[in-house]
Amino acid sequence: MSKIVGIENMSVDLINAEIRRGARFVTFDYCFSVIVMTFKRSSDVYFIRANEGTFKHSYSFTLLTLALGWWGIPWGPIYSLSSLFTNLRGGRDVTQAVLAGA
Repeated sequence: MSKIVGIENMSVDLINAEIRRGARFVTFDYCFSVIVMTFKRSSDVYFIRANEGTFKHSYSFTLLTLALGWWGIPWGPIYSLSSLFTNLRGGRDVTQAVLAGA
């Protein structure tokens, strides 16, 4: 499983209380192209507290995709658009998967 960013020094009870208030676990997509090969990856898992936005976590993955994702044909543009769509919608919610693995 990926590393979980944002739960350092938090107890399980505090994490569960945050989840009940609307917190979630999220990943962000990014892609990069090297000549004719394109790679699409997911970030580590980020713990997003209730009423916290995802932009501060997603912007680096979005910028990486914008700068390096487009260059591989044909998958570069396809993966780039998919990654940008996911990130601009707030990332991929993986809360249930994280809780099931806990």
